[in-house]
Amino acid sequence: MANDREIKRHIKSVKNIGKVTRAMEAVAASKMRRAQQQLRAARPYAEKAQEVLSFLAFLPREGQPLHPLLSVRPVKKMGLVLITADRGLAGGFNSHMLRKTVHFIKEQDKPVELVTIGRKGRDFMLRYGPSLRATFPGVGDQVTAVDAGPVARLVMEDFIQGRFDAVHLCYTDFINTVKQVPVIKPLLPIEAIKPETKWSPDYIFEPDPQTILDDVLYRFLEWQILAAMYDSIASEHSARMVAMHNATEAAVDLQAALTLSYNKARQQRITREILDIAGGANALAQQSP
Repeated sequence: MANDREIKRHIKSVKNIGKVTRAMEAVAASKMRRAQQQLRAARPYAEKAQEVLSFLAFLPREGQPLHPLLSVRPVKKMGLVLITADRGLAGGFNSHMLRKTVHFIKEQDKPVELVTIGRKGRDFMLRYGPSLRATFPGVGDQVTAVDAGPVARLVMEDFIQGRFDAVHLCYTDFINTVKQVPVIKPLLPIEAIKPETKWSPDYIFEPDPQTILDDVLYRFLEWQILAAMYDSIASEHSARMVAMHNATEAAVDLQAALTLSYNKARQQRITREILDIAGGANALAQQSP
C-alpha cells in the first residue's frame, strides 16, 4: 500500500485534473450554446432548400434531367463527405461516426473515395480507410459558407465530370444535449420527391427551372453541407461537455476515495510510531536497574 505522502501527492494531482475538466466543461457548454444558435438559424433554410430541390427533381422533363446534378446513373464509384472533429476529448463523438462510416464502406460493393472535414477523420482514414480525394482540416467552430463552399464545389464538379456517380454525407445529427446520432444520407444525385408525396406548395419558377438550377443549385448544395457542419459542431461540443462533466465527477469520487485511503495510511503510520515509542520506552524501563 502506498504511504500517506504518495497518496497526498496523488490527491493533489487529481484535484488539478478536476479543475481542468471543470473549466473544459464550462468552455464546451458556452461553445455548445453558440453552436445551437447557428444550427437553429441554418436548419430551416437547409430543409426548405432540400424540399425545393426535391420538387425540381420531380418536375416533368423531356428525356433528360433538368440539370447534371439530378442525373441518376449506375453507381461505379462512390464519394463520401466525412465530417469529424479536429480534437478529441469528446467522449465517443468521433469513434461513433468513424465506426458507422467504416461499416457503411464495408457494405459497398464498389470503390469508395473520401472527402474529410476534420483532422480525426482524416488521420483515421489515412491509416485504415480507403483513399482520400481531399481533406479540409482545421475548419474551426465559426464555420460559414466560405468554409463549406470549397467542399460543395469539389463534390459537385467530381459528380458532373463522372469521378463520382453518387455522393453521401456522413455527419453527426444533433438531437439534444445528451443525444447525437451518426447519420449517412445521400447528397448527390438530388433525390426527387416520391409521386405519392402530398405537395401543398405550387411553385412557379421564373424564367424557368433550368435557369434557376444553374444559378442556385450550387448554393443549395453548399447549405446542405454547411448545415451538416453545424450539426457536427453542436454535437461535438455537447459530447465534450458531457464527457468533461463525467470526468469531473469521476475526479471528485476518486479524490474522496484517495482521502479515505490517505486517512487510513496516516492513522497506520501514527499507530506504528506510537508503538515504536512505547516499545522503546518499555525496553529502556527493562534495562534500567
